Amino acid sequence: MLNNNYFSYSDHLIEPPFTHLKSLETLAIYNQGHKGMLNIPSNFLEGLTSLQEFMAGNLNLNSLDSKTFSYTPRLQILDLRRNELTMVSPKVFMPLQRLSTLSMPSIGLQSLDFLMQANLTEIQYLQVSRNALAVINQTMISSLTKLMYIDLQGNTFSCDCSNSWFVDWAIKNNDTQVLNADQLTCNYPSNLRGNKLIELDFESCTVDQGFYYFILTTILVLLTMLSSILHHFLKWQVVYAYYRLLAFLYDNNQQRKKGDSSGVQYDAFISYNTHDELWVMSELIPQVEGEQGWRLCLHHRDFQPGKPIMENIVDGIYSSRKTICVISRHYLESEWCSREIQVASFRLFDEKKDVLILVFLENIPAHQLSPYYRMRKLIKKRTYISWPKPGEDTRVFWQKLRVALETKGTSEEESLILSGLRRI
Repeated sequence: MLNNNYFSYSDHLIEPPFTHLKSLETLAIYNQGHKGMLNIPSNFLEGLTSLQEFMAGNLNLNSLDSKTFSYTPRLQILDLRRNELTMVSPKVFMPLQRLSTLSMPSIGLQSLDFLMQANLTEIQYLQVSRNALAVINQTMISSLTKLMYIDLQGNTFSCDCSNSWFVDWAIKNNDTQVLNADQLTCNYPSNLRGNKLIELDFESCTVDQGFYYFILTTILVLLTMLSSILHHFLKWQVVYAYYRLLAFLYDNNQQRKKGDSSGVQYDAFISYNTHDELWVMSELIPQVEGEQGWRLCLHHRDFQPGKPIMENIVDGIYSSRKTICVISRHYLESEWCSREIQVASFRLFDEKKDVLILVFLENIPAHQLSPYYRMRKLIKKRTYISWPKPGEDTRVFWQKLRVALETKGTSEEESLILSGLRRI
């Protein structure tokens, strides 16, 4: 018992005072003069390998070295009351895995998180009264698995939802005694200062679990419905938007929106069904590429191997000045052809240019086009020409296709040309 003396030390001791007291179990050094010790040297307790109790209250300590208790692995009771340890590092307490009683009243503590971080699972008695603790959280209390007694009197509790769990726990738990829990008072907010913490109504802080599940279920149902609607009505718009985003990331989107012709590789992208491939190969390509000298983008020849089909379609359409859709009944029934004309029509809407040419290989009555409402809408507004009937002269058809391919997309020029093409 070395209380009420005038100890004063530097930061590190050349000859620690207790080096040879290996059997000492209790050490008390309370009240070391008016100025106090201010600090405990890092090797002050060196040699006290059997120490079980250490009383170091009212020393005016303002810090503890992380190695202070590295020499006392058997310490079970630690009293640091009435010091100025506002902030305590968890490293200081990590060597004290047998600590069962910790007294730290009146030292200015603002948080007990260091107990959790130091993994002090053996603590049974915790005295932290008259500090500046505002919130006692569940995680910290749950980490003290053997806690039997806790003294929190005289702290500056915050009376809001952050302490609702602690109040509920203090009332209902049967394992830990919260000393005078019914006397703990509020400090914040100012209008509740002095009120009993345990008497406050925290019902508004508790979300009814059933209502919570109802909200989650409702959101899930709405998202499912929205996904179904988008898939049914806007499937290809979403696909198109996705590939447009990819194009933007690759810095191609800006050129396309500006109508920059430097990225154009083909005069026309040919969209057709495999059932009409014979006409494309024997009639369209020899005339348009061979006779007229246009460069066409074709699936079998110009698509990049290994690249996703939809990405090839988008790239082919946007790297061509025009898109020629070879329309037949088979074309209308084709899913891939539907995707191609969809992307082409989006480009038409995006760039405000007549980039779409519809070529009808057969006469399709309006009532048969009714399921293909997009096609009917395009026919009313866009360039379209029809392949002549067997025996009729095809020269006018090829001339009109040339004119359609030659248009640059200016609104006045198109309006004059299209008025003639739609009558064919």
